[in-house]
Amino acid sequence: MNLPAQARRIGPFSVAPIGLGCMNLSHAYGSPPPVEDAERLLLTALDVGVTLFDTAALYGFGANESLVGRVLKPHRGRIVLCSKGGMTGQPVGPGGALQRVIDGRPASIRRDCEASLKRLGADVIDLYYLHRWDPRVPIEESVGAMARLKEEGKLRALGLSEVSAATLRKAHREHPIAAVQNEYSPWSRNVEIGVLQTCRDIGAALVAFSPVARGFLTATPPDPAAFDAKDIRRSMPRFEPAAYAANLQLWRGVQALAQRLGCSPAQLSLAWLLARGEQVVPIPGTTRVEHLRENLAAATVSLSIDLVAELEDLLREGRVQGGRYSAASQAEVDTEQF
Repeated sequence: MNLPAQARRIGPFSVAPIGLGCMNLSHAYGSPPPVEDAERLLLTALDVGVTLFDTAALYGFGANESLVGRVLKPHRGRIVLCSKGGMTGQPVGPGGALQRVIDGRPASIRRDCEASLKRLGADVIDLYYLHRWDPRVPIEESVGAMARLKEEGKLRALGLSEVSAATLRKAHREHPIAAVQNEYSPWSRNVEIGVLQTCRDIGAALVAFSPVARGFLTATPPDPAAFDAKDIRRSMPRFEPAAYAANLQLWRGVQALAQRLGCSPAQLSLAWLLARGEQVVPIPGTTRVEHLRENLAAATVSLSIDLVAELEDLLREGRVQGGRYSAASQAEVDTEQF
């Protein structure tokens, strides 16, 4: 099983096989890096061949879009710019503090898109996702609102995030869906229940976020005891003490496989994703240039069928301890669960 380092298709776009998830430059895993470091990382990614840059209105409650838009605006013709709406920071309560709100109503989709365009300093967003399906609103209505924005020239292609195969098919009947963005790595394989095959059936890309398991499938897995108070992994069952201790035993097996191959665990995970099919496009995130370069080098890693089988058996269903999300967060996603 050899891995071709070639461009991949997302709707009308041709992109490098590995993109960049920009979230943790502003959000999610504790304090973000200094602005100058974030700028350096984005420009380095551009220089070394990244063409797909992924952000969202939610990340830093708009701060990430502003950062990405400002830094990459002079290079707009060289990249595919992706963002998301339908889950944003909105003022809630007497004090008006921003809180995360899922809202898929057509008027809200329009509001979110137009706000994103302003922050990005762009006339059009190449690929725009519904960040979460709002079950109070039929998926056809939310996608229909996105389709009207496309007709107006504000979007070029539509995507969905964390949806089931059934929801994807309903959405695709309303308007062609170019990409589905779901968590996907050797330790999170829920998309294989139905979404991955459905993407193949309708010609959509599967854009894999958290492709190195939120830092777990790296040379130095994180220490949950050291997580910042704002680190979203603090509420994830896989990082709770008992589950994490068990999962570290699995990590040792992954590390041994990577050493046999002469690569890092992160490169092994990314190479495995690339080998899952030409429609899979991983978007690892990082705040460090050296990790960026390491991740991109995964496109040159070749995997044997036997090694793939060993990795998949090591992390097969039931062996990874703990769910992807807390019960409250799991209730907000539509992706099928094992």
